[in-house]
Amino acid sequence: MFGLLLILGGGADNATASDTAKIMGPNACAECHKQETEAWKSTHHFKTYRAMPRDAKANEIAKKMGVRRIKSESLCVNCHFTLQNKNNKEQFVAGVSCESCHGAGQDWIKVHSEFSGKTILFETKAEAQARWKLADAKGMIRPRAFYQLAKNCYGCHVVPQEDLVNKGGHRAGSDFELVSWSQGEVLHNTWHSKGRANVPASAARRRMLYLVGLGVDLETAIRGIGRAKTRWLYAFEMAKRADRARKQLAAVAKAAPDVPEIAEIVKYAHAAGLKLNNERALTAAADGISKQLIAITEKYDGSTLARLDPLIPGPEKYKGVARKPDN
Repeated sequence: MFGLLLILGGGADNATASDTAKIMGPNACAECHKQETEAWKSTHHFKTYRAMPRDAKANEIAKKMGVRRIKSESLCVNCHFTLQNKNNKEQFVAGVSCESCHGAGQDWIKVHSEFSGKTILFETKAEAQARWKLADAKGMIRPRAFYQLAKNCYGCHVVPQEDLVNKGGHRAGSDFELVSWSQGEVLHNTWHSKGRANVPASAARRRMLYLVGLGVDLETAIRGIGRAKTRWLYAFEMAKRADRARKQLAAVAKAAPDVPEIAEIVKYAHAAGLKLNNERALTAAADGISKQLIAITEKYDGSTLARLDPLIPGPEKYKGVARKPDN
């Protein structure tokens, strides 16, 4: 059974949940992003659409949770499928697809692709910057939006619902790390090479993915503990996840002492006890971590964080193999 079947998800922290009326569907993206679409088709994100409803373990979990059809109830669909509202009727159009990560596209898809009403050769730099700023404002989550992208990933790869684990027998989350999972089979960085190569992330980008990913991992686990009501598996797993993340972030803080925001994250990580009936303090700690992570993405681009390199997983840890573009 492949990894994504372990992440049924649903809940307030599930960043992939979108306004279904604004979902355009992967075909709208495929018109221009042909190589990226082909890369997506080789991933578990794509295959879950057909494979998950037939999977014995997934159906066993669904039965325990009172879900009669995996494709019919939000407990499963928020993380595993793309749901589109068309003509006042909701329909499944894909598995985990473009808009699961980059945001529902109706408001921004034309803005980001029309080159300010010109062609790519004649759009000025100022016009391009204004276009991207407008697309951002309308909800597009671009590759440089490290925090938003990480929130989308961890919103499903760390299960946000206690009963799904304690009652349904679902795993509490994937062994997810942002560099190793983003540079494997899901890598689709072909646009700037005009489809000639699927370019791995630069060293600077990997540093940002690693740092922000660890921070969001910690934030998500802390919020999970805060929501937990029962001293049982879900709470235990969230506490273990939070403890592991804060130890890793302590190592990051030691490697980068000139980044005060990391030290602040470590302080917030220990500001509240990892225990039940402590939601207010844990939420405040998670909010503090979130604020520092956003500050990091606004202040740093990874170029000055080379001392993190020994901590970052290498290619041997990547999940799956990136697709080579068609030539």
